[in-house]
Amino acid sequence: MIKHNYIMKIIINTMLAALMLLPEISCKKESSTFQSSRINGDESSMSNDIISINALSVKIGTQVWMNKNLSVTKYRNGDPIPQVKNNAQWATLTTGAWCWLNNDPANSIYGRLYNWYAVNDARGLAPAGWHIASDSEWTVLTTFLGGDSIAGGKMKSGGTFKDGTGLWRAPNTGANNSSGFTGLPGGWRLDDGSFHSSGDSTVGYGIGLWWTATVNVNSHSTHSSWHRGLVFDAAFVRVHWDGQRDGCSVRCVKD
Repeated sequence: MIKHNYIMKIIINTMLAALMLLPEISCKKESSTFQSSRINGDESSMSNDIISINALSVKIGTQVWMNKNLSVTKYRNGDPIPQVKNNAQWATLTTGAWCWLNNDPANSIYGRLYNWYAVNDARGLAPAGWHIASDSEWTVLTTFLGGDSIAGGKMKSGGTFKDGTGLWRAPNTGANNSSGFTGLPGGWRLDDGSFHSSGDSTVGYGIGLWWTATVNVNSHSTHSSWHRGLVFDAAFVRVHWDGQRDGCSVRCVKD
């Protein structure tokens, strides 16, 4: 009888101890869940560029492209990319830099313009999971869209600034954005620091240029790289090269 009472006492004490631990376990679980959510939230707020890019991409043929121009201010490793407004300073750069079109933050809708040194920086201009498209990858894109002579219309955002239906200067020839690429007239900055946009803020801008990751090895200059261009008065894609101090828009393609 004494042994039986002793065993029952142990069982009762064990059950009471377990009941006392339940709130603590529950609290720990809630705390863990909250911490996980909070960390995920912090990661989201610190990675807005990456999240918006992942949400705003388009598959064209076998490729997945950003459908907006890159607009980051840091390399992939977190190092800052300097903004350079001064024309004389821009003209002498041999390292990465960015600027707004016409140095005007009101043009942020077009994304930032980067010199090619930023594109080629080993720290990585593109977010993780993406890379700056090479010349050959741009060719894959335009070939899929029917070739350089007509692909531009399929890549340009539609409408005109004049009609209040878009951002391009009229007539925005052939533009229907059927590819979903949504090419914008972000203009470009020349190697002397001046800007060119084939238009202005009253009629809309008329040209967009995008760097490729490919150096032009056939050029007489050792400091030029290939780009692609879209214009307001034609449906073609311009294939050309420019000096690496120029400032152009950037698009990335998924790894």
